[in-house]
Amino acid sequence: MKNWFNQHIIPQFEFLNAETVQAWFTYNPAEPMLFNTARFFAMFLVFYSIYIALRKTFYPRLIYVICFSLFFYYLSSGAFFILIVVSSLFDYVVTKRMYYAKSEVTKKVIVTLSVIVNLGLLGYFKYMNFFIDSINTVSNSFIEFQKIALPVGISFFTFQSISYVVEIYRKEIKPTKSYIDYLFFISFFPQLVAGPIVRAKDFLSQIYTDLTITKEDMNQGMLLIIGGLIKKVVISDYISSNFVDRVYDLPTAYTPFENLMASYGYAIQIYCDFSGYSDMAIGIALLLGFKLPTNFNTPYQSKSITEFWRRWHISLSTWLKDFLYISVGGNRNGTFAGFLFPVLFFAAVLGWGIYMLDASIIPLLIAIGSLVVFCLSFLLSKNKERTMFTDVNLMTTMLLGGLWHGASLRYIVWGALHGVALAVHKLVLEYFPETDKKSFGKTLWQIFAVILTFNFVTFCWIFFRAKDFDTALQIITNIGKLTFDFNQWYIIYQGYANVFLVMLIGLVWHFLPTAWLQKIQAVFIQAPLVGKAIILALVYWLVFATAQEGPQPFIYFQF
Repeated sequence: MKNWFNQHIIPQFEFLNAETVQAWFTYNPAEPMLFNTARFFAMFLVFYSIYIALRKTFYPRLIYVICFSLFFYYLSSGAFFILIVVSSLFDYVVTKRMYYAKSEVTKKVIVTLSVIVNLGLLGYFKYMNFFIDSINTVSNSFIEFQKIALPVGISFFTFQSISYVVEIYRKEIKPTKSYIDYLFFISFFPQLVAGPIVRAKDFLSQIYTDLTITKEDMNQGMLLIIGGLIKKVVISDYISSNFVDRVYDLPTAYTPFENLMASYGYAIQIYCDFSGYSDMAIGIALLLGFKLPTNFNTPYQSKSITEFWRRWHISLSTWLKDFLYISVGGNRNGTFAGFLFPVLFFAAVLGWGIYMLDASIIPLLIAIGSLVVFCLSFLLSKNKERTMFTDVNLMTTMLLGGLWHGASLRYIVWGALHGVALAVHKLVLEYFPETDKKSFGKTLWQIFAVILTFNFVTFCWIFFRAKDFDTALQIITNIGKLTFDFNQWYIIYQGYANVFLVMLIGLVWHFLPTAWLQKIQAVFIQAPLVGKAIILALVYWLVFATAQEGPQPFIYFQF
């Protein structure tokens, strides 16, 4: 027995030395802390065993989670964890002042100041070099770019801070009882770096409720973590490393069919990547006794672009609706801010078309066409003025939503395409309202609508994924050259058989009936604890066995 132990077990831990252990607790930009790493799960197991021991306490448990959250963020983004502490302290202090202020003017000044500071920080880290580049282009100057590292997840905790301040201003919630409570809300590590975006009014009440972790929460949490890991590593990373990245890096080296399939592949990749992260975040939070909002609800089953945005990145869509769309007028009023961004966008698009006129007339035709389609969306409406306000405010929301993803023309175009599509769909609904009446023809139409919506969303993802605007246009041009040469398609299929199989698995999983998924959950819930642990271990082994290039960062970490 001793010999067997020395021969088989001891060699497995030879890598364990002082340098390795030190590396586990030190920030390494090349290996940031990720949910889909063995290091995270090892640390989480240790953290969780102490957390359970502290479950009946209040402040010791909160402080313990805060310390782990900040350490988690340190391993993800280095010294920027200080930014969370400082910015949250600022918001906590100013909101206290705002809440107890007697003058409405003072309240407005404070809430405006807080929003400016939060958005100012976000703007500095995400858009400073974009502004410098714009100034250099317009004025023909040579201002040097700044060396700015982007703190991971800054958009997410900034949006949560703004929701806290604005909800107190709107008298929807009261300030937290202490700074520790507020820092716990802002730094809660399951959703800290990539959401879901948690609204203060939905989360703060959970802090002050007695902690209960039910057997159902444990089962549901473990199931979400398992599903999220499979989505991220087995499906998303495999498609990305073995197909999508290669085609998008050099689209002209591949056939139109490969360009097309890579675009479908990216649609599946980004869904499995982001929803996989959200599933793991929600699952880990459940293990801690906290409920985070659902962030994805099978979005590719949507029968319209409006429904898609009710199912995709739900926490961001809701945040943008409540704090941006409503603020610029919603579906009732027109405001200067609401009109500003659509006017600037269409002016820029027309200017681009005129600038490119010597090379081609197509950009100008695209610019005029997009403007005409957008204007017709309210000019053909029965209530032109109100629809115009709605469409313009929707367009503003989608343009800024696109810009939120990054300071790039690609994201702005991506947002504008969705904005125009939402406006057009509202006009269609006006003339062809949805009914509950069932018929064979309606079923056929719904199937066609799902296919149409999925293909439109996939088309828009091209701008989202391509490294620049020219590459996006190159991919679209390549796809436009598609010929129905089935022999060539079959040869390509043979070369990427495994990738296409994984894509098919991802798509089928997405469209599985809810009843089937509930049966799988029931089998897992009824399994004994040892069985669940074995399943979790097997899944973990599976995902790391299929991870050819090591743990890959989540796509939304860059936002």
